[in-house]
Amino acid sequence: MSALDLLHSAKHAAFEAGNYLRSVARPTGPAEWTRKASRDYVTEIDRTAEQLITSVLLAAAPDSRIIGEELSPALTTSGLVWIVDPLDGTTNFLHGYPSYAVSIAAAIDGVLEAGVVHHVPFNQTYHAARGKGAWLEERRLHVSRISDPEFALIGTGFPFRDFSVLEDYQRQFARVATGTSGIRRAGAASIDLADVAAGRFDGFWEQRLSAWDIAAGCLLIREAGGRITNSSGRDIGIEHTEVVAGNPAIHTWLLDILRS
Repeated sequence: MSALDLLHSAKHAAFEAGNYLRSVARPTGPAEWTRKASRDYVTEIDRTAEQLITSVLLAAAPDSRIIGEELSPALTTSGLVWIVDPLDGTTNFLHGYPSYAVSIAAAIDGVLEAGVVHHVPFNQTYHAARGKGAWLEERRLHVSRISDPEFALIGTGFPFRDFSVLEDYQRQFARVATGTSGIRRAGAASIDLADVAAGRFDGFWEQRLSAWDIAAGCLLIREAGGRITNSSGRDIGIEHTEVVAGNPAIHTWLLDILRS
């Protein structure tokens, strides 16, 4: 399958899941949530969205594999692999906060070929195919051209599971906050990365994210002319890792300020 074929299948699966998520009633309270870990929840809605996505992707490519937090969390890079988060921003969804998405990426032998981030409440789809650019619907995306950190708006994600890193994060936050025009945290990494690709955020960092949170966003940012790496500056892909992203100038500045 070509990158555009993979993108077509990913978009179809994301639309199916997005339509379902917009149509279903949110759980009425915590009694209907399943706690995977402290501050980390899953519901039957997540699982149904996964099933919808899985059926579309496997119908298009029966020999492919799918990895995701609730599906098959063991990472693999051999052959055609779909990297799926059927509901990124579950806590936002449960509270009715309008920042949650379906994120689907396709990789062949570890190379990202296609990516889709479907912003569910807005019914908007960000998509990219390798070598074909990054898009929001029919509008081509490009990372921002702000190069002076003083004018930059930076996205982030707070530690919410491992609080042993909180003090280190707070030091990073202070350095970034004092050097920029502002920091925002919306709680859905796939949307944050799409916002970098769209030029709304000039940069983004988070200490730890999962492969299914970032795979589609990685391709979006690169196809929009940006950079996304770990904290040492190595390009990242299908892995659980820290993330530093942005347009080339702000990405370089973020790497330096986070290391200091």
